[in-house]
Amino acid sequence: MSQDGSQQFISFTIGDEEYGVDIMAIREIKGWSASTALPNTPAYMRGVINLRGAIVPILDLRARFSGGLTEALARHVIIVVAVGSRVAGILVDAVADIITVATADIQPVPQISSGEASDFLAGLVTVDGRMVALLDLDRVFAFGDEDLSGERAA
Repeated sequence: MSQDGSQQFISFTIGDEEYGVDIMAIREIKGWSASTALPNTPAYMRGVINLRGAIVPILDLRARFSGGLTEALARHVIIVVAVGSRVAGILVDAVADIITVATADIQPVPQISSGEASDFLAGLVTVDGRMVALLDLDRVFAFGDEDLSGERAA
């Protein structure tokens, strides 16, 4: 968070929905490249890619949100993020914008029921008449007993 009480996010789309990730978590944005599948992983784990010598797991965000697997094409984008001490990629349809949001303008996510995509959200914000759902990367990358950051899930 900046000293003036605002935060910057990279917004991106999955279908008709727009999401945002804290710009400080982003390490790189790159075009889609095929990943190597790993055995015994959930359907939303697309596999891994070699990013300048580092093996980076790729998560299909549409599938993580129970929307079915993304039919990955050249126009799709991988956003490489830092989650805890690890690096991972999220597969999205397109990067939309860099948005600056006053922290006071971030609204809480209404609790409808658990197990929904809303469990992965840190808040909601309206930007130029569009609703942008802000991701909680720690929750997105929490898998069962252990999350991607290597920490035991609470």
